[in-house]
Amino acid sequence: MDTIASLFSFITTPVSWVIVQFHKVYGAIFGPDTGWAWGLSIVSLVILIRICLIPLFVKQIKSTRAMQTLQPEMKKIQERYKNDKQRQSEEMMKLYKETGTNPLSSCLPILAQSPFFFALYHVLNGIATGDTIGVINESLLASARKAHIFGAPLAAKFKDGSATVEALGATVTDVRVVTAVMIILMSASQFYTQRQLMTKNVDTTVKTPFMQQQKMLMYVFPVMFAVFGINFPVGVLVYWLTTNVWTMGQQMYVIHNNPTPGSKAQAAYLERLTKHVLNHGKARKRSERTIIKAIVAKGRDRNEFERKFINGLNKAGLAAQADGTVVQSESQVAVQTEDGSPASAATPKRQQPKRQSKSQRQSGAAASGTKAAGEDQSSTPTSLSKSEEPQDATPEDAKPAASAKKQPGSGNRSKAQSGQRKGPQRPKSPSKK
Repeated sequence: MDTIASLFSFITTPVSWVIVQFHKVYGAIFGPDTGWAWGLSIVSLVILIRICLIPLFVKQIKSTRAMQTLQPEMKKIQERYKNDKQRQSEEMMKLYKETGTNPLSSCLPILAQSPFFFALYHVLNGIATGDTIGVINESLLASARKAHIFGAPLAAKFKDGSATVEALGATVTDVRVVTAVMIILMSASQFYTQRQLMTKNVDTTVKTPFMQQQKMLMYVFPVMFAVFGINFPVGVLVYWLTTNVWTMGQQMYVIHNNPTPGSKAQAAYLERLTKHVLNHGKARKRSERTIIKAIVAKGRDRNEFERKFINGLNKAGLAAQADGTVVQSESQVAVQTEDGSPASAATPKRQQPKRQSKSQRQSGAAASGTKAAGEDQSSTPTSLSKSEEPQDATPEDAKPAASAKKQPGSGNRSKAQSGQRKGPQRPKSPSKK
């Protein structure tokens, strides 16, 4: 063990130094030999490591988004080579190489933490065996061996015997209960983190090897933690439980604020964004404008949830711009009152008249013709009425009037028969006796 620790001293020494520095701070508050001082030192080590890994986590998100955009192409490859699995795998790898994506990008944070995990394991194992390692000297070693977390020593394991546990000042029951509870919490947090990724933040419309990989990890990692957790010291279990809780919270933040396109999380996010924009009339946050900008840039390639978001803004008289801002649309500006203020209600739609049947059209035409005939008869002067024309009217002026008197009912007949068929009428055949 000393040989292995010496080979990896380049990582065990920095890890032990960080733990000692945090122990000085918490030891001054809770006491140097307490489990709170050493336990919080390990928790602080995890937080420091995860903060340093945030750029790697951002890269992981971008790579995951790139995998999502490749899903249509991956589906085409699956359909084209569905009977040839080897050719399908070759085409998939070729697509990954051309686009610069990596299907194993989701494992990058775990792989990056592996050296720190390995170093912490050897530091705690040295505490359990009574060996100094890194910057932990004899006095710090004695203090760490006295530290208990909920009755379990910092360096105790689930499989340790009674003699080893009693040497650390505890009982086997306390150690196994504490380690079992921590292993269950560690596995459950890992399972929940991966499950919310699969159920909320993955586009399930296309089945790809990437989704199969994520589904496999959802069940493999909790089992791995449960199996190997019985061989981990309590301090290492504190490390992994803390990093799992951090990952779960980090994943929840990403799902809530930057979901994967086409996922259920995006549908919920765009629904909240629509309400927020309608209440304020604009996108107030920079992250909101970034997402709106990406949706507008897609054009016809928008998914169902993105089209619903754009249509919701249009119905409210708003329009999303290419720079991510939201402004009042031109159609809403045109609908204004006379004083220039926006109209409170939209312009009602023009309704088409109902179509009438043939009998209704004929009866209506006959009624209108009869009415028009009555008006013409009342307006046309008869021979009994007194003429209002002057006596000295010229024959040219009286000629049109005479022609009008000659055919008094010509216009009425044409109007009365407007509902009948035009053209020459067929003569009625004589009735047979």
